[in-house]
Amino acid sequence: MKELTSYLKKQSWFTSFRTSFLSNPNRLPSVKATFVIGVLVILMVSLNLPFYAVTLGLGALAGALSETDDHPKGRLKSMALKVVSFAISSFSVELLQPYPILLGAGLALSTIVFILIGGVSERFRGVTFGALLVGIYTMIGTQISPNWYMQPILLTSGAFIYGMFSYLLLRLKPYSLLEEQLARGFSALSLYLNEKSKLFPSDKAAVKEIRTKLALLNVQTVEALDRCKEVLNSYGESLTDEKPLQPYLYYFMVLQSLHERAASSHERYDLLSANPSNDELIGGIRQLLHELSTATQSFATSLLTGVPYVHPVAIDWLINAVHNSFKNNEQKLSLPMKLLIRNLTQSHETLKNIHKNYDTLSFPKLEKNTLSYFKRFKLQLNINHPKMLYALRLSLSFLIGYSIYKYFNIEKGEWIVLTILFVLQPSYSETRKRLFQRISGTLAGVIIGILVIKLFTFSGQIVLMLSSAYLFFFWMKRKYSISIIFITIFVLCAFNIIADKGVDVMAPRLIDTLIGAFISFLVVRFLWPDWQYKKLPNLISEVILKNTAYLKAILNEYKKPVNDDLHYRIVRREAHRADNALVMAWQNMQLDPQKHQKLKKTAFRLTYLNHALLSYLSALGAHRSQHKQPLNLVAFENHILNALDEAFDWLATTDNSEINIIALNLEEIRTQLHRKKEEEIRIEYSLLYNITGVTIEILEQAKLFKQTKQDS
Repeated sequence: MKELTSYLKKQSWFTSFRTSFLSNPNRLPSVKATFVIGVLVILMVSLNLPFYAVTLGLGALAGALSETDDHPKGRLKSMALKVVSFAISSFSVELLQPYPILLGAGLALSTIVFILIGGVSERFRGVTFGALLVGIYTMIGTQISPNWYMQPILLTSGAFIYGMFSYLLLRLKPYSLLEEQLARGFSALSLYLNEKSKLFPSDKAAVKEIRTKLALLNVQTVEALDRCKEVLNSYGESLTDEKPLQPYLYYFMVLQSLHERAASSHERYDLLSANPSNDELIGGIRQLLHELSTATQSFATSLLTGVPYVHPVAIDWLINAVHNSFKNNEQKLSLPMKLLIRNLTQSHETLKNIHKNYDTLSFPKLEKNTLSYFKRFKLQLNINHPKMLYALRLSLSFLIGYSIYKYFNIEKGEWIVLTILFVLQPSYSETRKRLFQRISGTLAGVIIGILVIKLFTFSGQIVLMLSSAYLFFFWMKRKYSISIIFITIFVLCAFNIIADKGVDVMAPRLIDTLIGAFISFLVVRFLWPDWQYKKLPNLISEVILKNTAYLKAILNEYKKPVNDDLHYRIVRREAHRADNALVMAWQNMQLDPQKHQKLKKTAFRLTYLNHALLSYLSALGAHRSQHKQPLNLVAFENHILNALDEAFDWLATTDNSEINIIALNLEEIRTQLHRKKEEEIRIEYSLLYNITGVTIEILEQAKLFKQTKQDS
């Protein structure tokens, strides 16, 4: 009996540990990379081959950093490309090492080619980034390499060994990548729902602050949806029978549906909170949104751990309580409040029955990039294309960094180039963030590493090195500055293992980091600067264009719903992408130099307004399948869509007086809608009324951006 009890306790402990471990999607990839690096390092060190140990480990590190989410067949293709490109990159560096001018020129030209090839697809992006990284690793290790051909062989072998191990693990659980990406999507939605619960109750000032946070969280959710779609497309292209994809396609469609309802607004939240008839329900709705957030995260955890999802009983109780309160006060409640309750109830029912009926689902089509690789590459061959500008900046930065290293004969100067690779980003604001993260992380890593390394024996240093590798991968996607602390400790241990010079190289590493960061800053600051305020007029045009297309698709669904809503889903996603671009421009503007932060307050106002507009559009779309009576929207929709088309055309002109006519037209439509919604209580009229009102405010804000564009 004691043995049985002990066995059950062990099983319970193991199950609890497994669930806790798998519930964080960053842990398994970190363990996978650390395990391969650990096996290679320990095996080679035991054979008294420390250089082989560290070089193989760096190859595996590069392989892990350049890995992309792909079907197992795609992983094999990616690995083949990776091995070839890593070998070419590393051998080229070794062969050109005696000829610094040729090596510098080759580094600059190959960088442009690699970046543009990487822009063709996500798979190519991983391969080309890894090739650049391996080339720089080869430069760093040339002086201590026993033979010119050893580094290319060892670095490529390390990447190959990691790739094979990762591939075999993926074969054991081939759909784990889909589960991970879907889990990230549901987790992002959970954060959005939790933030939205703070709107009940709220006043006008609180609504503005919370909506801004929601706009930023919406960026994460939409990006997660895009990643899910890309992985689903990767699997769909590789499978002859799509039936195994059925549950994942269903969960993806559910995630989109839940996101549309979560993003919906039926009325201004400060008005709902101020209405005395809503008092009894406001607290219940807040708690319900919070519980739905918890349930969404629980489903994400279920996808990662394989533990069956159990819908919280508390939500059933809350729904019943809200509906009872609703029945007792039905006559007093406003229509938006009733619709809000219905929306939340539908989200609850969707999550509660998420495992049911997906086997009857017909395969939905997903948005795909139909352009050939050649056409995608050709599109980037334009001096104004963001990828081309990034490629030119990175190439020139490498050339400057390499020239400074050679001219001044800087110790370990190759790290200048390595720093540039990680610090220089496509925009000034992103580079500025990376710059401070890299410097602060390296400084902290040097200080901690030097203090700690003396306490460890040789074996202890190997353990510290592998622990640092794990923590580097774990934090890399969560907080870059923390990950840099651990990669710095990893490098310190690596040099100590090779030649007992880990502490000695830390000062040069810190100096090289500062030089590389400074070069990156200067290049992105003065070469083709693309300040955010200059982007805003074009972003407003894009927002109006995409919102108009979204509204048009919604109204078409009201007229005649179709079985395949692919077009509707595409235009909806494009509207969210346009909104995300606007949000990120406003956020990045705050990191631009002070003199380039023009109209920052107006940019904030515009971000807030457009997210509100998208929320009203989402609400109109969320109810498209539930209208039972025909709507006489033709007169309104034609006027609204025409006015929006005119607004888009107006943004391309130099005449600011036209906006007054467009605004007057929209005001007239709004007046008619107000009268209509008073005559016939329909949420659609109320939402269109709010949509026209917010659009007028957006166009008023657009005046300022347009004027700035003309002045500059």
